[in-house]
Amino acid sequence: MPKLLITRPMPDSVAAAAHAAFETEIRDKTAPMTASEMRAALALYDAVMPTLGDAFDAGIFDEFDTPRCRILANFGVGYNHIDAEAARAHGVTVTNTPGAVTDATADIAMTLMLMSARRAAEGERLVRAGAWQGWHPTQMLGLHLTGKTVGIVGMGRIGQAIARRCHFGFGMEVVYVNRSPREVDFPARQLADLAALAAAADVVVIATPGGAETHHLIGADTFAAMKSTAHLVNIARGDVVDEAALIDALQTGRIAGAGLDVYEFEPRVPDALRALENVTLLPHLGTAALEVREAMGRMALDNLRAFFAGNEPPNRV
Repeated sequence: MPKLLITRPMPDSVAAAAHAAFETEIRDKTAPMTASEMRAALALYDAVMPTLGDAFDAGIFDEFDTPRCRILANFGVGYNHIDAEAARAHGVTVTNTPGAVTDATADIAMTLMLMSARRAAEGERLVRAGAWQGWHPTQMLGLHLTGKTVGIVGMGRIGQAIARRCHFGFGMEVVYVNRSPREVDFPARQLADLAALAAAADVVVIATPGGAETHHLIGADTFAAMKSTAHLVNIARGDVVDEAALIDALQTGRIAGAGLDVYEFEPRVPDALRALENVTLLPHLGTAALEVREAMGRMALDNLRAFFAGNEPPNRV
């Protein structure tokens, strides 16, 4: 029976299924693995189920010719914390869990859009502080989303799920940019570049993969092109946004607000960002629903079962 390391505590049903299928050890820490832990995992286990923050970079693999570990079954759709090319060069397969996270992540994008546009987090703080003095016609006026234009950066599964919610649920016009031409089955316009999208959108939503190609894709130039009444929402990866440029844009009123579920140096959130009233900050809740995390675990285990049965894993990256 293959020996499996799962790098974080899992829902009970996922843990039980893993123990049934593999000789499984589950790390009891919630923090990312250290470099020494990752090297030991590659040497001591046949498979590892890592997740966000477990930085299996080229330097980790370079300690080995071909490690004992033959597969990293990532728990999550994003795998920019794993150098997949380095893994392949050392004979290690990498898989992920697409599909299982799509709707939950799109729902969090909508949560952030509404919270930022309607100043919900700011309003809740006002009530909790005992400072609310009652309703009046000009109290905390925000942006009415219905009928506005949403700009989606990255029209993959999650981007399309967000766009459908915006169009069918809120009657919003959808514009988008994507690395390649992308046809969709609902009304939406693909624009030529990010600058055109920034100028057109009332809300810019980032749904692009992380990694070197998208590092600081959204920066000062994008914020300069956006409407002063516009909001930015990021449910992708934190380093897609130049966080310092975002802070400046929020502090100076260059944009009206932002909703963030991810951060450039996660879990560290700059004091300057936390001090701002016009930003909604969530602790990476994108897939934080039990049934979603269970589905992610089942998908990761399906990849492992297929691999050790000598079949092609369903979600090789």
